[in-house]
Amino acid sequence: MTRTLGFKVLTIVGLVFFLLIPLSMIDGLVSSRQYLREGVERDIARSSSYAQQITGPILVVPFVEIKRTWRQDPQTGERYEDVKEFSKRLYFLPEQLQLDGQLGTEVRQRGIYKIRQYQSLSHISGQFVLPKRLGLKGEDENYRLGTPFIAVGISDIRGIGNKMTANVNNHQRAFAPGTQIGFLQNGVHAKLGKFNLGAAQSLRFAFDLQLQGTSTFAVVPVGADTQVKLTSDWPHPSFVGEYLPREREISSQGFTAAWQTSFFATDMQQALNDCRFKQKCSGLNDRAMKVNLIDPVDQYLKTERAIKYALLFIGLTFAVFFLFEVLKRLAIHPVQYTLVGLALAFFYLLLLSLAEHMSFARAYALAAAACVSLLAVYTHSVLRDFWRSLSFSALLSGLYGMLYVLLSAEDFALLMGSVLVFGLLAAFMLLTRKLDWYAIGRNNNAEVAHESAAQ
Repeated sequence: MTRTLGFKVLTIVGLVFFLLIPLSMIDGLVSSRQYLREGVERDIARSSSYAQQITGPILVVPFVEIKRTWRQDPQTGERYEDVKEFSKRLYFLPEQLQLDGQLGTEVRQRGIYKIRQYQSLSHISGQFVLPKRLGLKGEDENYRLGTPFIAVGISDIRGIGNKMTANVNNHQRAFAPGTQIGFLQNGVHAKLGKFNLGAAQSLRFAFDLQLQGTSTFAVVPVGADTQVKLTSDWPHPSFVGEYLPREREISSQGFTAAWQTSFFATDMQQALNDCRFKQKCSGLNDRAMKVNLIDPVDQYLKTERAIKYALLFIGLTFAVFFLFEVLKRLAIHPVQYTLVGLALAFFYLLLLSLAEHMSFARAYALAAAACVSLLAVYTHSVLRDFWRSLSFSALLSGLYGMLYVLLSAEDFALLMGSVLVFGLLAAFMLLTRKLDWYAIGRNNNAEVAHESAAQ
C-alpha cells in the first residue's frame, strides 16, 4: 500500500463518514429518550389534565316552532287543523367578552422527567345583546320558548378547580357538567330563567373559573369585541394561534400579554354557522389565542442540535491533525485519527447522559472538559511535543466554546456557523498557501521507497 498524500486525504474523508455510524446511533438514542419523556408527560397529563382551551360562553335558547295548516278530510269533507311542532335552537354570541387571567406554574416530576403544569384563575365577564323577539318572525303563538342556558366549552373539565356560579343580570346561576351542545363537547352549562318574546334585551354575565392545565392555555374569541389579559410567573411564553397579543411584556419574573379582537377580524358568527349547519367546526375551534409555557433549556433539543454540527466538528479536528502532519512532518496513523474521532463522537453521548441529571450548561462544560482532557493526554504522544498538544487542546476548547455559542444563539446560529466555517477555511488556506503539495507527495513516495529498499 503506497502512503501517498492523496491516499491519506481519502482515508481521512472515509473516516469522517465512518464516524457517521456512531453519531447516528447517538442521535437515535436522543430521539428515543425524548419520546420516553413525552410519554411520561402524557401519563402525568392523563392523570391530571391536558392543555386547556376555553370556548364561550354561548347563549342557547331552545324553542318549539308550531306550524298550523288547515286540511280537508277527503272522506267526510270536514276541515281540520293540522298542527306540527319542530324543536329548534337559537345561538347567540357575546357582544362583549373580557377574560382576566393569572397563570401560576408548578413542576411535576416522575423519575428524571419533569412536566410543567399551571393553575389558572380567570374572571370572565361580558354581555349578550338579544334582538327584539329574539329575531323570530311570525306570531307569538307560533313559538314556545324552552329554558335558555349559557354553555362554556372547556377542553378538559377534570382541570376545573372551583364550584362555578354565574352572575347573570344580578341572579346567581349554578353551572352543571356538560355543554348540552354537540360541537362544544366537553364543558359546563348554566340554566337561566325563561325569556319572553318582546323588546330587545341584554344579559350581563360574570363568573370565575379556576383551571388546571398542562403546557398550553387557549381562549377562543367568541365575542364581537373580545379582550383577554393574562399574567404569569413563567418567563418563557410562546404566543401562537390565530391571533397574537397586541401588547406583551416579558421579564425574568414572568409575562403579561393582552389580546383584542372584533367580529371583523374573527368572523366568528360565520364560523358558528358553519359548525352548526355544515358540521365544519375547525373554524370555530382553531381560531384561538394561545400561549405555550415552553422550556427553553430542553436538553434533548439542544443535544440534537449539537449532533447536527458533529460532522463539521470532527472534520475541523481532523483538518488540524492533518496540518500538524503536513507542517511538522509527522506520521499520524489512521487508527489514531479513528480513536480521536470516536472520542469526539462520545462527547455527545456523555452530554446526553449528564444533561438528564443537571443543567445543560453544566453538562456541556463537564462533557467538553472530559473530552479535552482525554485528547490532551492522548495527543501528547501522537504529536510528540508538549506545546503542540497544548495548542491542540486550546484549539479544541475554543471549538467547543464556539459550538456552545452556536447552540445558544438560536436566531443567529446559521450566520455564526457560516462565519465560523469561512474563518476556519481562510485560516487553513493562509497557513498552507506556500506549501508545495506535489513536493510533499514526492517526499512521501521517496520515504516509502527508501523504507522498501531498506527492507
